[in-house]
Amino acid sequence: MSEYKKNANKLIIKVVYYGPALSGKTTNLAQLYAQLRPQRKGELMVLESGDDRTLFFDMLPIGLRSNDGLDLRVKIYTVPGQIKHDSTRKALLSRVDGVVFVADSQIDQQDNNAVAFSDLADNLTKVGLDIERLPLTVQFNKRDHQDAMEKATLHEKWAETPWTPLTFASALRGEGVVESFRQLLARLYPVVNEEFNLSTRHALDSQEFVRQLSAVEEARHE
Repeated sequence: MSEYKKNANKLIIKVVYYGPALSGKTTNLAQLYAQLRPQRKGELMVLESGDDRTLFFDMLPIGLRSNDGLDLRVKIYTVPGQIKHDSTRKALLSRVDGVVFVADSQIDQQDNNAVAFSDLADNLTKVGLDIERLPLTVQFNKRDHQDAMEKATLHEKWAETPWTPLTFASALRGEGVVESFRQLLARLYPVVNEEFNLSTRHALDSQEFVRQLSAVEEARHE
């Protein structure tokens, strides 16, 4: 676990949004910031870096505090997609607990997706992590584009990988963003629970873990 404190009641989880340049990582996190209503939420910071952007939640992005005193926090970061920022991407993957890979659904971006995914695997290896053992969600963003690749084709291409089912999103419209995050939380829980016994020690099961960290404000109906 990335930043677990020796105090048994304090746990920090690190999540990174990874993917090719301009695939929608920044928009994903902006939408999470807008839509999520957990018990606690920190400030959102955006750093401009030329044609690309790197964005992260500052220090205390989202969190929950259980009745028995568990202080659980999730720090969410994105990495810059441009090749020149490879050292930054590798550094941000150090001690990461889970990854959302944001791919671009547009047909002409599939090679860029493949390069970025290979880069993710290589950088995880460099920081001592195995991509096939790390909780990971693959999101195909930009479903609102007319030239988005068919879902059936994408499912077929990824069918033999450990990362199905895929998730689909239009981050610009705020669609599928929270669902992708929830899938990652569900995949994170068994790893966190095995190490820190949340289910027994804090009566926090997978469903409640996901629910509390990804709570959204209910839509208001006129």
